[in-house]
Amino acid sequence: MARQAPTFSIGIEEEYLLVDRDSLALREAPDEMMEACRAELEGQVSPEYLQCQIEIGTRVCANVTEARDDLKRLRASVAKHAKDYGLAPIAASCHPFASWKDQHHVNKDRYNDLRRDLAGVVRRMLICGMHVHVGIPDPDTRIDLVNQLSYFLPHLLAMSASSPFWQGEDTGLASYRLTVFDNLPRTGLPPQLGSWSEYERSVQALVDIGVIEDSSKIWWDLRPSARFPTIEARICDVQPRLEDTLSLAALIQCLTRMLWRLKARNQRWRQYDNFLIGENRWRAQRYGVSGGLIDFGLGEIVGFDALMDEMIELIAEDAQFLGCEAEVERARLILSNGTPADRQRAVYQDSIQAEKPKEEALRDVVRHLVNSFHDGL
Repeated sequence: MARQAPTFSIGIEEEYLLVDRDSLALREAPDEMMEACRAELEGQVSPEYLQCQIEIGTRVCANVTEARDDLKRLRASVAKHAKDYGLAPIAASCHPFASWKDQHHVNKDRYNDLRRDLAGVVRRMLICGMHVHVGIPDPDTRIDLVNQLSYFLPHLLAMSASSPFWQGEDTGLASYRLTVFDNLPRTGLPPQLGSWSEYERSVQALVDIGVIEDSSKIWWDLRPSARFPTIEARICDVQPRLEDTLSLAALIQCLTRMLWRLKARNQRWRQYDNFLIGENRWRAQRYGVSGGLIDFGLGEIVGFDALMDEMIELIAEDAQFLGCEAEVERARLILSNGTPADRQRAVYQDSIQAEKPKEEALRDVVRHLVNSFHDGL
């Protein structure tokens, strides 16, 4: 290829909820616990909006193998320090039975400003996500790849869905998280932009008016990072299991490289209007991998098994180049084992079938999430 290839480095951010090890209800993180995590993990851990949340971020990693080592260390450290205070972390986008009305936000200027500016909308933000960064140094290339990668956002959401329950009720959705997050401004699918300069002009227009301070207040499903020379995929629910996080990260990294390969050969993925991609986004949010997505070329709904085969074939060269063939192939287990949302529902139904009360069945779901957090650590 004539042009210089990016490194396609990756970084992963995850948000966790903290639960009481006995009651399995949400608990606020003690200051002492946060200080212990900071002392061990330095700049890789921080509070999130709510006091019952904690966020971690890997270092810049060359590949998924490096990301696994770092993420394993981060998860293990948070679990260790949480245990000292009778707590346990879970990596699910919604707690099965907690109420947002009982939660309090962290007393920091950034979060106080959010509470003031977004009012009742932000109060419901009892949700967690995962973000995957892929290194793309050239700004215009970042915009071009964001435009094309948007097509695959519903696929990633469908596989990652981990939030079927909300305030003790089965919502019927695989990812209820997005119904909460989409109430915020500047969320959803990214607009189709012509260039980096067009993106900067749009952001600057809001900055000049005083609506936002900078591009970190743009929360699209996929965006050029506000802080790093990366594209940042934000569509995914957070994953209870470490290996599922890594499979999704590998897919995002490989899809990005595949689209860059096309660009380097003066080819590109067909871009569809957000109206159409949004329909698939809704299908992913509602059904996870069980309902299929629309193939706009064929003009029909295609089952996710066929979509997975197509995606893995598309990125086979990239997975080999990036050394993540096993992680990409492992994504097929999401079809055979179910999404995290499917697994939570199965635990709940097994408990109901065992004639446990609804409240205890929901606690069984949280126990399952606590155990899943430690898988692979």
